[in-house]
Amino acid sequence: MLLTEDIEDFLRYLSAERGYSAHTVRAYRTDLAQLASFAAERGAEASAELSLELLREWLWVATQAGLARTTLARRSASARSFTAWLARSHDDSTDPAARLRSPKPGRTLPRVIAQTQMSELLELLAARATGGEAVALRDLAIVELLYASALRVSELVGLDVADVDLERLTVRVTGKGAKERVVPFGVPAKRALVDYLRQGRNVLAAVSADAVTSGPTTKARSNAGALDAAAPISNASNAPALFLGRRGQRLGVRGVYRLVAALLAAVPGTGPAGPHALRHTAATHLLDGGADLRAVQELLGHVSLGTTQIYTHVSAERLKASYGLAHPRA
Repeated sequence: MLLTEDIEDFLRYLSAERGYSAHTVRAYRTDLAQLASFAAERGAEASAELSLELLREWLWVATQAGLARTTLARRSASARSFTAWLARSHDDSTDPAARLRSPKPGRTLPRVIAQTQMSELLELLAARATGGEAVALRDLAIVELLYASALRVSELVGLDVADVDLERLTVRVTGKGAKERVVPFGVPAKRALVDYLRQGRNVLAAVSADAVTSGPTTKARSNAGALDAAAPISNASNAPALFLGRRGQRLGVRGVYRLVAALLAAVPGTGPAGPHALRHTAATHLLDGGADLRAVQELLGHVSLGTTQIYTHVSAERLKASYGLAHPRA
């Protein structure tokens, strides 16, 4: 069977049976398409023609091209997953990538925002939201929830109104592999969510409703959406999405990324300035405060404790930095 055909079957398996996200499947597609192209250049167009030597050459060429160790490790993992599936599905004991090795990815400590800086950012968003403008209320709720519950951005934008339990202060999220978990959030995040649901979401939802049926004028709609603080929380839109964009549709990953990137642009520090920085920050602050590593693992939805342990290194680095500044014998 052609290698390209088997790759398509494998990608369907990842999506339908393993429940992998579209983003993860896309990453596998990119790696395996590159492998198929490389194999075809060397006359190997059938899956049965894959060999350990060919796979090693594929990684070696990528190394010579200057690809990062993390990219090489990902490509190696993609190849191993594919050939293991191939051996199982074709009832073949031969797995050419079983002994494939790649450089271990270098350890890079994630960007973490100081607690004082995080407080300042949230105060800034709260000040913007005091006027009751729908987008400002939404932005505050987004950042409060990202930081409070250490959510992935894909988990955040996938939330529905029904996923939030304001009485128990928990939110039900769907993580990697379509696995559900329930995570807590605090009182500040609850306040931000309540304000957004009472005063902001209906305004944004009305934009979508007006695109289908004629409704009140923009001014009247804005006044109607700015509900009294004592008004009941309702899902005014037929769409269940918790966070809506300016056009009344479910807010996307890019929208959240732009919000957080703009917010963190003025914060000193290196590393990515996207929503994942808030997840890293939340995990590190929990460990700094004495949280159990296993509890943080469960909160983050990590399958392996080793993935969570990177944050213990961050805490250790912060401790060493503080020690160097404060201890007279440092």
